[in-house]
Amino acid sequence: MIPISKPDIGPAEEAAVLEVLRSGMLAMGRKTQEFEEAWAAYCGVRHACLMANGTLAQEAILHALGIGPGDEVITVAFSFNATVSVILRAGATPVFVDIRAEDFCIDPELVEAAITPRTKAIMPVHLYGLMADMGPLVEIAERHGLLIIEDAAQAHGATYHGMKAGRFGPAMFSLYATKNLMTGEGGFATTDDDALAERLRLFRNHGMRVRYHHDALGTNYKPTDLAAALGLAQLSRLDERTAQRRRNAARLGDGLRGYLTPRVPEGREHVWHQYTMRFPGERQRVIDGLAERGVGTLIYYPVPIHRQDYLQAYLPGARDLHLPITDQLSDEVLSIPVRPNLTEEELETVIRAVREVAAPVESAVAST
Repeated sequence: MIPISKPDIGPAEEAAVLEVLRSGMLAMGRKTQEFEEAWAAYCGVRHACLMANGTLAQEAILHALGIGPGDEVITVAFSFNATVSVILRAGATPVFVDIRAEDFCIDPELVEAAITPRTKAIMPVHLYGLMADMGPLVEIAERHGLLIIEDAAQAHGATYHGMKAGRFGPAMFSLYATKNLMTGEGGFATTDDDALAERLRLFRNHGMRVRYHHDALGTNYKPTDLAAALGLAQLSRLDERTAQRRRNAARLGDGLRGYLTPRVPEGREHVWHQYTMRFPGERQRVIDGLAERGVGTLIYYPVPIHRQDYLQAYLPGARDLHLPITDQLSDEVLSIPVRPNLTEEELETVIRAVREVAAPVESAVAST
């Protein structure tokens, strides 16, 4: 089986983790600081705050911004559930708008109509490694005095007109084991705001600047130096791996002409966390056929958030929301392998398998 994800861990990662184990400093320490400084520099921001995972990093951002009961955050239902669960756990209310079929990201033309006096922030999701259309979103946010909080969990190094993810507002990056940059579990909160960075660091460490002196209410979202060491080693090869993902995506695109393959809008650079195709009316047959031919696939995401059972207790009537593109794409999308450690033979196997089991689509419409 050619799996859709496979951690790319080599001697550099092993040596980095062993160094920390031998140092005796396993908790948040020097390696954490080095990783934070390196990631901030990579993104072009002033601060990066490493945390135990990406969900906690996003929760910390909302807490540090003071978003809570009575507030609304505009976002999408076509994402991993954490995008919305962090809003609910803050006591705020998610307000859903639909996505665009061409990039799977929030539709800026629908955002303004969703703004109310309670709206505090817009949370675009940079899905599959492609940034949302940030220009119009920034204009809307500035016109209405709103915050932008980037869900960049899948967008390590992606750009929008030359600006990397994380440059448009406080941002969260996931470092889960399948991500382009990974530490097994982990996450970054990034910001250019010095005061916000200080609140984030206080919050993740029990409100302490000095040990056992608690200056604010906080909790324990701290990372380990083991994770930081692994991340530093991964970061040293991130650009190389991204370049290979782009080469793999280009090969898939060439080999699958005539199908609903992803496209990259002008002005954006994709980092191909996932290569997501659309198979209207035949997705399950394609999944089964690819599995028979040894090609792994996954659906990101089969049930949009507004249709999740638990959400109905928080947002009665959420299932009845009119999000036609979200609902349509949830029934059509399927991700196939694009990871950087695919061999040429594996790439050819994936292309051949898709062509054997799926029918080409006449005048295929760009899906990303």
